[in-house]
Amino acid sequence: MKNLAENNLVRFKNISKTKNGIFANFKVKGVRGGTFFSASISVDISAAEVEATDTLEKIIEECARIGVDQFKKAEFQFEGLVASI
Repeated sequence: MKNLAENNLVRFKNISKTKNGIFANFKVKGVRGGTFFSASISVDISAAEVEATDTLEKIIEECARIGVDQFKKAEFQFEGLVASI
């Protein structure tokens, strides 16, 4: 493994608690078709149908699966260039 981007990896960062819930946070880096990409993904553990009392491995694996699935389904749009006056 030379670097993270060459392997299209999702790397677990941490679990954070906010007023909106508890989130598993991931960093994604990769290369595809000459395009290098980097993204952060946060998954609410309640959406993953896991609980805070489950093992950390189970929470991370399920949240990573959901995060990658949703990232693949995302349809990004170019905002366009806007001239500032």
